[in-house]
Amino acid sequence: MVTGDYYKTLNVNPTATQGQIKQAYRRLVKLFHPDANTEIADHERIISINQAYEVLGDPQRRKSYDREFNQHDRKYTNTQQNYQKKNQRGNDADEHLQKWLNQVYKPVNKILIQILKPLKKEIDYLAADPFDDQLMESFQDYLETCRRLLKKAHNLFSSQPNPSNFAGVAAHLYYCLNQVSDGIEDLELFTLNYDDSYLHTGQELFRIASRLRQEAQAGIDGIL
Repeated sequence: MVTGDYYKTLNVNPTATQGQIKQAYRRLVKLFHPDANTEIADHERIISINQAYEVLGDPQRRKSYDREFNQHDRKYTNTQQNYQKKNQRGNDADEHLQKWLNQVYKPVNKILIQILKPLKKEIDYLAADPFDDQLMESFQDYLETCRRLLKKAHNLFSSQPNPSNFAGVAAHLYYCLNQVSDGIEDLELFTLNYDDSYLHTGQELFRIASRLRQEAQAGIDGIL
């Protein structure tokens, strides 16, 4: 079993000849032996030097050591590479997550608020006189803005695949966008025939969309 790097202990290259190994051993023993140099004498170092030379100084033992050392080194290298790959995958996943949050979720969520929040105020304005051309035109302008914003939200949502651990959040957003789309259609039908059932359905669809948006946000908060 490999217990250390004997080449490093003797300060020689793994390709060193037996003669070079012997010379390195003698030099180190002389350097650290207490009889030769009391100032830097190191008993533990002498033991490790002798242990290394016992193996590398014997050609047969050196061959066995080299095989075992190389196998150990390959295992270590493979372990390091696997760790680096795993770590890189983790970093890539984190980067994907942050990119999706910043470039998809946050702008889509902002757009949904811009669509959903003004509805009550817009309906209250229109309720003053639904047959007033100016009030109806203002409400239609709001719906046109909603359609434009919704198209932008759809494009953003489909621009990137969602991270797997945010699949639930993405599903809530998807259904929210669909509810908004259906709600706009019903509100538009109300402006054409003044049938209150379309107005009420449109409001209900927007309420469902608001709940879905809030659930998506709760999912984000739960993960982060």
